[in-house]
Formats: sequence, C-alpha cells, structure tokens
Amino acid sequence: MWSSYTYPYLSIIDILVVPFFLLIIFIVERGKYTKKRDLQPHYRYYLPGLFVKLFAGMGVCLAYVLYYKSGDTTNYFYDNTCMVNLLFKNPGAAIGTTFSDLDGERWFSFDNYTGWPIYAYDRNAFFVDRLTWVLCLFSFKSYLGETILIAWLSFYAVWRLYETLIEEFPTLDKQFAIAVLFIPSVFFWGSGLLKDTITFAAVCIFTSSFYGLLVKKREFIKNFIFISIASYLLVKIKPYILFALLPGSLLWITGIVLSKIKSNVVRSIIAPVFTIVALSSGFFVLKSMGDSLGDYALGNILGKAVVTQQDFKRDEYGGSSFDIGDFDPSFSGVLKKAPVAINAALFRPYIWEARNPVVLLSGVENMVMMLFTIYLIFRLKVYNIFRLIFRHHLLVFTVCFSLFFAFSVGLTTSNFGSLVRYKIPAIPFYVASLFIIRYTYVDLKRKDKEQFLILEEERTKKRQNYSSENVELL
Repeated sequence: MWSSYTYPYLSIIDILVVPFFLLIIFIVERGKYTKKRDLQPHYRYYLPGLFVKLFAGMGVCLAYVLYYKSGDTTNYFYDNTCMVNLLFKNPGAAIGTTFSDLDGERWFSFDNYTGWPIYAYDRNAFFVDRLTWVLCLFSFKSYLGETILIAWLSFYAVWRLYETLIEEFPTLDKQFAIAVLFIPSVFFWGSGLLKDTITFAAVCIFTSSFYGLLVKKREFIKNFIFISIASYLLVKIKPYILFALLPGSLLWITGIVLSKIKSNVVRSIIAPVFTIVALSSGFFVLKSMGDSLGDYALGNILGKAVVTQQDFKRDEYGGSSFDIGDFDPSFSGVLKKAPVAINAALFRPYIWEARNPVVLLSGVENMVMMLFTIYLIFRLKVYNIFRLIFRHHLLVFTVCFSLFFAFSVGLTTSNFGSLVRYKIPAIPFYVASLFIIRYTYVDLKRKDKEQFLILEEERTKKRQNYSSENVELL
C-alpha cells in the first residue's frame, strides 16, 4: 500500500522554515494582542492559546513521524507535495483538481515525477488535499511549516468561539479558556494536518457566526457567508458533524422566537408546535441533501453506522479496541445504545483501559471531566440541571450539540486511538456547558439570597413600623 512507502517528511527546509514562520506569527499577533489587552482583559489568553496550538501542531507531526511512523497526517502531506509537483508540471490540471473531484483524466496528470495521491479514491479525504495543498506550496513543502500555517489559520475560528462564549458570560473568561483553548486532547489533535483540525474549526465558525447572526443581529453578510462555508466544509469532510449541529441550532432559533412572546400561557402552548416545526424542517433539509451526502444520507446513515462500528472492531486494531455491543440499523436499535455511546465518547478510555501514552493522557483528562460531571449531578440533582439548561439559549445549543455529537461518535467508533481524535469537537462544548450550569446555579442562589435579604429587610421595617404605631396608640 502507498501508506507503507517511506518518503521524506522532515528535511533541512523545516529547520529554516519553522523559526521564520514562528517569528512572523509572533510579530503579527503580538501587535494585535498589544492593542486589545488593555480594553479586553480576556486577551491575556490570546498568545498563550495561539502558541500552545502552534506547538501542538508540530507535536502531532513529530508523534506521527517518530512514534506512529506514518498515518493520516503524513499521508495528507505526501498528497499535498504531489499537488505542488503537479502545479509546476501542469498548472491547469492542478487548478482543475483543486476545484473539482479527481476524475480519470486528472488522475493521469500525475506520474512518477509528481507522485500519486494516496487519498485519490477517498472523496472526503481528498477534499482535505484540495483544501490544504496551497499551504504546502507557501511553506516550501515543509511538513512542519504547513502544519504551523494550518494551526495558525484554525486558531482564528477557535478564538472566535471563545469570544462568543464570554460575550454571553463575561465572568467565565478563565473557565472558557480552559474549555476551548487549553484542554490537551483538543489543542493537540485539533492542530495538525488532519480532518479533525478543519472540522473543529468549522464547528467553531458555525457557532460563533450563528450567534452573531441570530442573537446579536450584526454583520449579516459576513456571518451568513461563514455559516455557509462551515456547513460546506462539514458536508464535504464529515457530514455527521452537521447532523449533530442541527438539533441544537433549531432549538436555539425556537428559543429566540419564543422568548419574544411575553405571555407565559401562550408561550407554553405554542412551544411544542414551534419545536416540532423546527426539527421537521431540519429533517427535510437533510432529506433534500441526500445526493450530496452519499453514505451519510438519511436513508443510509443507520446502515453506515453499523458498518463503521464493525470495521473498527476488526482484529487489526488489537488492544485499542472496545465494544459497546452490536445494534440493529433501526431508529429504536440505535436509540437503545444512546447512554452507553455517550458515555464512551465523553468518558472513555478510562485510565485503566490505557495501553499507550496517548490513550493514558486521554484517560486522565476523561477522569477529570467525569468527576466534574458527577460533582454537578450530586450537587444540583438531575432535575435542577435540566431546569437550569433551559435558562439560556446558548446553553441549550452547547448541551445538545455535545451530546448529539458524542452519541454519533460513541456509536460508530470502537477504537480508542480513533475515539480520542474524533470526539474533540464535543469536548469544549461539553466542558463549557458544565461551567455555565455551575455558574447559573451559583448565580441563582446568590440572587435568591439577595432577594431573601431584601424581603427580610422589608419585613423588619414593617415590624418596626407596626411596633411604632402601637406605641403611639398606647
């Protein structure tokens, strides 16, 4: 197979390009940081978050070269070099391949000089090649250099999500920095030359633009274009992520519409109707996209889930495999697996299931997240948690997306190595949801206490006035 070939990943070019790129990025971003930090205190996390991402991207490169020896990211880089070579040999073919699928004629534009793309027959993976090969050109075919560029570009999307969250909850800037910028598995696997980096950035752009468009009603054209681009990227690379985004998005819209109705009675009557209409609309949108989604079309997706899960359970994955059990490709069969699938995606691998350093680090991270979840469940009780979720439209979205996405990943993945990567879009939203729920609970208790003190003060005054009146009567 092509992936077993030995081809150069690192060279003298990397030694020259990496420090140059890092210096340029520091100079550019330092200027932005200096202008913003005094007026916007949360910018104290900007440069640390950026450089954590840049070095994490390089860490992914080194992990695949030195530890795994090869893998998705090295394959993408190899394909990118093929595209760069094709540009110099046949510019028309390179440009044509960039803007359309690889057909037979364009395939034969490649030769032994250019190299033959590994992912030529994987439409979703080759779309990543088409999207990223220009970065390979600008980095002078440097593996580390190209990774730095993609990490830098994707940080814009991640920071945009961070700013969206703190715009809604300004006092949680530190907590959201942890959730969005500094969770190890997220900044590591979300920074390399991988599908996961692009799709996570697309989710961040989708969410922040959705918020700007519907909640803040600003920059309509810009946010609409961003939502369209993010949706297009998800459809082309990982359509099931778009499926996970839709329920929360539709409920978010429904909540905004209902919040404008002042009467509680009217709102409670029409809320179910609006919810059903919104979710039905999403269903018909997905149904109409069937041709574009291929295996991920609604009619095929349940069967695809079963096939994917069975594929990951093959013997070749060895000790890294786990099993949530078989299920039928039906709505009821899939729904029965929801609790175990969500648990697997959010909290597995457990520490004792680790068989290598990567899985061990993920196990520690999962343990912390699980303990935080258990703490909130015992402190707030399940009823209170659900009650608090519906106090904020953004919280409804973050909870819905993180759980729907965790469900889809946990259902179709039976390999810890893949699970650690695939679940990263859900983790920041889930952890942010936990922080928001805790904040809302504490804030309500504080307000209740303040209200109680105000009422107590009023009662005291009334008692004092009553006593004074009685004294006067006597």
